[in-house]
Amino acid sequence: MSVADLDNRFLPEFIGIMLGDGSISKNKCKTGSGGHNYQYRTKVTLSSSEEQYRQHVCEMFQTIFDITPNIHEKKNENAVDIATYRRDVFNFLTNRVGLKTAPKWERAIIPEKFIGAENVERQILRGYFDTDGSVVLTDNNGTLYPRLEMKISPSPMQKQLIEILENQKLRFGDYDIGKGKVRVQMNGKQQLRNWKAKIGFNNEKHLKKAEKVLA
Repeated sequence: MSVADLDNRFLPEFIGIMLGDGSISKNKCKTGSGGHNYQYRTKVTLSSSEEQYRQHVCEMFQTIFDITPNIHEKKNENAVDIATYRRDVFNFLTNRVGLKTAPKWERAIIPEKFIGAENVERQILRGYFDTDGSVVLTDNNGTLYPRLEMKISPSPMQKQLIEILENQKLRFGDYDIGKGKVRVQMNGKQQLRNWKAKIGFNNEKHLKKAEKVLA
């Protein structure tokens, strides 16, 4: 029996989260008898300061997979891993959903079954931006000027995310920043308003910055 359903309405946002700061891996490990076994790991790594968003991601694990994930504080890195080591979760995400295992460089892809539906694409964008995007505020002679940014590593996902932004009729620029990476940039209050209305934020750190400008 599957641990989740492809029609789960929270799954597209979780896919975006995994494409951003998530990782799926299968690692060989030794057993006490001298043989080996495999560790199946699905994790999301966040800044330790993102307590609200950490809770949101934990709730996603609970809602989609009916599990309470493990929390591992990485104090030396000011980061936290939210993870599960269940093989059925790994199998669901790789076999049924179609996500790639680590590394994501040159490999990450949005599975085709999640491309095309407007609301699904918006949720994927939200999950990706909440984990791997930033709202930048610049002081322009006493007035805050906002900019939304996402850096996307070389992979099939790069072209897909740009096409989704075009489908959503968001005005943006994409710039080569070396080694195949691009920076997607959306400038000004109107684009921030459009993003907030169409895509939205579930990460409080982005929402608070947006509200400073749009309040």
